[in-house]
Amino acid sequence: MSPLPPRAPAPLRDGDLVAAVDLGSNSFHIVVAQRVLGQLRVVDRLRETVRMGEGLNALGGLAPEVRERALACLARFGQRIAEIPPRHVRAVATHTVRQLRAPESFLAPAEAALGHAIDVVSGREEARLVYLGVAHEQPPQEGQKRLVIDIGGGSTECIIGEGFIPLERESLQVGCVASTRRFFEGSKLTRKRWNAAFTEVSAQLQQFAATYRRLGWDEAIGTSGTHKAIGGICAAMKLTKGSITPEGLAQIRDRILQAGRIEDIVLPGLSDDRRPVIAGGVLVLEAVFAALRLERLQVSKAALREGVLYDLLGRGGADDPRDVSVAALMHRYGVDATQAARVEATALGLFEQVAGDWGLSNDDRAMLSRAARLHELGLAIAHSGYHTHGAYVLQNSDIAGFSQQGQRFLAALVRTHRRNVPKSAFEMIPDRLLANARRSAALLRLAVLLHRSRSSEQPQGLQLRADGDRLLLQLDRRWLQSRPLLRADLEAEPEDMLGLGINLKLALD
Repeated sequence: MSPLPPRAPAPLRDGDLVAAVDLGSNSFHIVVAQRVLGQLRVVDRLRETVRMGEGLNALGGLAPEVRERALACLARFGQRIAEIPPRHVRAVATHTVRQLRAPESFLAPAEAALGHAIDVVSGREEARLVYLGVAHEQPPQEGQKRLVIDIGGGSTECIIGEGFIPLERESLQVGCVASTRRFFEGSKLTRKRWNAAFTEVSAQLQQFAATYRRLGWDEAIGTSGTHKAIGGICAAMKLTKGSITPEGLAQIRDRILQAGRIEDIVLPGLSDDRRPVIAGGVLVLEAVFAALRLERLQVSKAALREGVLYDLLGRGGADDPRDVSVAALMHRYGVDATQAARVEATALGLFEQVAGDWGLSNDDRAMLSRAARLHELGLAIAHSGYHTHGAYVLQNSDIAGFSQQGQRFLAALVRTHRRNVPKSAFEMIPDRLLANARRSAALLRLAVLLHRSRSSEQPQGLQLRADGDRLLLQLDRRWLQSRPLLRADLEAEPEDMLGLGINLKLALD
């Protein structure tokens, strides 16, 4: 039995608008595109320098003035995309939001200001999206590998890919804003500080530099505001026509150090907006050049937001990267695909019966489907507590296509599909997803329980009705009476289901 695909949303039609919002550590961006003859045509771009990374303190708090600056920007962005359907919009947050001690305290008002959900993506997922944007904007030559470098405000992503597929993805917690703040405290620039910082950043790059050099690449591309700024300076100084070289970087570095202070940096082509963070950006790029032994870096106009747009087109369809990742996890952990398919089919059958009354969406259906396929993932680690092991893997792995909230949703369903439901299981789920996560978990629990015998036989007379937080489960009486173990499990289930806030009743025809 093959797994059932999630129900796909209505496909984009010509004329439809889609939008990507990028909450970076330095700047916030929004790109709006229209589908024209099957392609995306950008119709609007907005960018605001928010410097959210400047407001992040060592305890994971966010300065009030930076928070207000970010929320005001998102409110303006929200006005621009207010008429675009939610399924055609995706907003992603990166390094600074990942570092917040209590991200929901920012995300809840941020989502209200924007009018759309905001996904927090891991560093490696950010790297995948960056590569996707570059690959679509500058189609690669067949058989050639690419190195793509993205220096953001708080992190730096390094990717090697072939075609549209990233082969290696790494993310470092160094960026133009974070590195300028950390290494040049008080805005003072000295060669001693620069050399110490260069050594520290280089040490982080050594974790994967040898692997990258061994894999190799045919061309190297830099993306993000940092690369655009440095490429522009190289062109203005007549060092190159816009590409970046080691010699050009060395001259820019020396000019920066001659200034002595960040506010005194004067470079041809450098904007006032970029001046406060250029030192950290040049420092990180110089370390990347040295570690990877780069000779030249071309600059791309594409970035994370373009990758988000193209990723948005594939989500919910046959090419959804999340389903590709689920299949890969099933293979890697040796999941029994036949049993997973049984549980999935029953879970989705139950979903169809209560989705209307419970207000469950296509996204909820897709996540329930994925959780059913992965609910036994933890058996590869140990049978005892395998639901806990599976949840840990799903929450803490880098899984392509998933936001951090998405992984936590998936992990919560797997963690609570059997035995007791701990109070902590849903504590990291955003409030906007909490009710549907608990209800989806209830459907998965019932489906797993009904297939505990691992028999291909289908439950007879299975019906489920929902009324608020009450569930009525109906089964054929004779069929159930001939299965005393299942009946005992079902009779014990209402007590465990209370941990989900759901009152389950069992009725027999």
